[in-house]
Amino acid sequence: MQRKLLALLIGATLSFHASAQDKPGVTIYATGGTIAGASKSNTDTTGYQPGALGVEVLINAVPEMKEVATISGEQIANVGSFDMNTEVLLKLAKSINRKLAENGTAGVVITHGTDTTEETAFFLDLTVASPKPVVVVGAMRPATAISADGPMNLLEAVTLAASPQARNRGAMVVLNDRIASGFYITKTNSLMIDTFKSAEQGYLGAFVGGAPKFYFEPARPVGKPAFDVTRLDKLPKVAVLYTHQESDIDLLDAAVKGGAKGLVIAGVGNGNVPTAVKAKIKELSAAGIPVVISTRTGSGYVTAKTDGIGAGIYNPQKARILLQLALAQGADLARIRGYFGS
Repeated sequence: MQRKLLALLIGATLSFHASAQDKPGVTIYATGGTIAGASKSNTDTTGYQPGALGVEVLINAVPEMKEVATISGEQIANVGSFDMNTEVLLKLAKSINRKLAENGTAGVVITHGTDTTEETAFFLDLTVASPKPVVVVGAMRPATAISADGPMNLLEAVTLAASPQARNRGAMVVLNDRIASGFYITKTNSLMIDTFKSAEQGYLGAFVGGAPKFYFEPARPVGKPAFDVTRLDKLPKVAVLYTHQESDIDLLDAAVKGGAKGLVIAGVGNGNVPTAVKAKIKELSAAGIPVVISTRTGSGYVTAKTDGIGAGIYNPQKARILLQLALAQGADLARIRGYFGS
């Protein structure tokens, strides 16, 4: 009887270790933001300190993640995403490409402030060369708030990163039980938790009962470019300027004088700009300064322009990143037009 009991105990121990080892490996890269935010008041959802908590605190706060995957964490930055910069983006892309090349890694998660989540997700979608899942996650309420959304978002992000069904879908964003394409998603509301939407393209899927449910087979966005940033330490400066009635053309000159190698204009409607601005865009284009014209409307396609480059599907903030990467690659105006489908 004792031998049988001992054999059962040994078998159970071996089975436990085997199952632990068989769990997919997921690395969490923490950058700060609301998901790591804290406040003295549990009803404070606007005046908190972003990035107050480190990656280990986030991991330990959601022990359920360890039932899904073997978790490791790295603190890449600890800022509100309004302070995110290209130095951190390049560091992230390089680290993620190396990590995903490891056999023991199933996918990665990036915790991030929601203000510029879409920009980081878009950047990683263009610069990570792996079929493995890259999941950007955040929260609209800090960790100390009543009904904080971060813990569930983080658990779902890890679950998604560990899922074989999530492969070959590019960078994704997970918030509020929704799975979105980093290529298309944008923030549409300043405070509400259902802020992230793709107005025209929709979501990739949703979480149902703790499991990801996809609506489509993996697909690649039409015309999606790819960039190798392995040898890059910085990106060219690109400024975004907002169009309104009586827009000041001096701002365009000031941006170029300040070191901008390209400009993005948030135009009205279908990328329309005042006549004086249009003339300045023509002048800058003739001087070899690419000017991409997007729209301030929040969604919609911007068609090709005779003066400047129509942004196509890209909103101003994503057009800026694409133009930066194109310029870093040494693309000329014709090639840049091709990137934007213009």
